[in-house]
Amino acid sequence: MPNITLEHLQSSIEQEVRRALAEDIGSGDITAALIPADRQARATIISREPAVLCGTAWADEVFRQVDPAIKVTWLAADGDPLQPDQPFCELAGPARGLLSGERCALNFIQTLSATATRSRHFADLVEGTSVKLLDTRKTLPGLRLAQKYAVTCGGCHNHRIGLFDAFLIKENHIAACGGIQAAVDQARALAPGKPVEVEVENLQELRQALEAGADIIMLDELSHADMRTAVEIAAGRAKLEASGGITEATLRSVAETGVDYISIGSLTKDIKAVDLSMRLIM
Repeated sequence: MPNITLEHLQSSIEQEVRRALAEDIGSGDITAALIPADRQARATIISREPAVLCGTAWADEVFRQVDPAIKVTWLAADGDPLQPDQPFCELAGPARGLLSGERCALNFIQTLSATATRSRHFADLVEGTSVKLLDTRKTLPGLRLAQKYAVTCGGCHNHRIGLFDAFLIKENHIAACGGIQAAVDQARALAPGKPVEVEVENLQELRQALEAGADIIMLDELSHADMRTAVEIAAGRAKLEASGGITEATLRSVAETGVDYISIGSLTKDIKAVDLSMRLIM
């Protein structure tokens, strides 16, 4: 599946920011209203900890919607590493707008940078291998495309976007359809051209999925020895994806079995927001 890029996100960024501002500002920022309307200010955003930057387009949109007179200058780009106390964004414009947009902009950056930072950490763990690390659908509601973009900024890759762009046939689907072959055949008939992935729990099911013509086969919690055997059995007839029970301690050894992909839900769900600060200068 292709990775999400900013070109895919323009309309969703506008909508996400609009919802976030409505949630935060509501009928008006009564505290910012204490400041004279013509008061101008400058501000700098820093990270208080090492991180990988992501979310610049969302911050741009926040300040555009709050007050188009605000000028945003980036000193780093999405995917760039940040060091503690490193300024990475400068702003100038009406003080009211800077303060009204501050929290919303930082919320997007701290969350998406956290996703990119965690993804970079995992990508570094398998550096030198040929495996691709994939995200999952375990994302924050309403921010799936944003988080999947952040994953790519950290050096990992996207799995399917949702339930609509690729088949992932699991145990219950197989049982309901009457077997692996029947499930794959129905998928091909229902949506020709859509990728078909089948989850298997043992080598016997792997062989069935290969015979059925699956494009990708997910190896669910197989032992490392069975993964290596699966690579030999598949011999390139289908891409192999390892999933389930994989930790930081075991990640590299799984990558070294020869599988094509490893999917990791924690890239998007087990994140800790990056500690950011916006410093205002009147």
